[in-house]
Amino acid sequence: MDKAALRRAILAQLEAELATLTAAAHDAHAEATDEENRAEDKYDMRSQSAAYLAAGQAKLATELGAAIGAYQSLALPAFGPEDAIATGALVTLEVRGQPTLYFLGPQRGGLELTVDGVTVLVVTAASPLGRQLTGRRQGESVMLPGRGGPALQTIRAVA
Repeated sequence: MDKAALRRAILAQLEAELATLTAAAHDAHAEATDEENRAEDKYDMRSQSAAYLAAGQAKLATELGAAIGAYQSLALPAFGPEDAIATGALVTLEVRGQPTLYFLGPQRGGLELTVDGVTVLVVTAASPLGRQLTGRRQGESVMLPGRGGPALQTIRAVA
């Protein structure tokens, strides 16, 4: 799989999330400052609630912007069979004969993308799976929890 294409897909998804979140933050800010939402009595919290919402959305937008910057500047080194897994690695794990692809990214783990018909899950080094993978090499195994109990997963490829 082309890691540059994967990065473009990650950036496209993050930028779409940022656009949606930015619009929502602007709407919440407008609601918080709207004359019609002024408190009618000391128990009326509509504008205060909208202000808290706008602040939270603005914070998330800042975090998304940082993630976009991290992916834009992320080096995409080629990993070989003897190289230790690190950020930027595309890892194929196999459990019970089924391959699954993971990309070790700098931020925003949990993204699931389909690139060229292949599904890839983004994990970070801070996640349980990322901690297990970091520093390991092709051919090694990791024990991870699964639906039917812990499962031994073999690192089949690192790119």
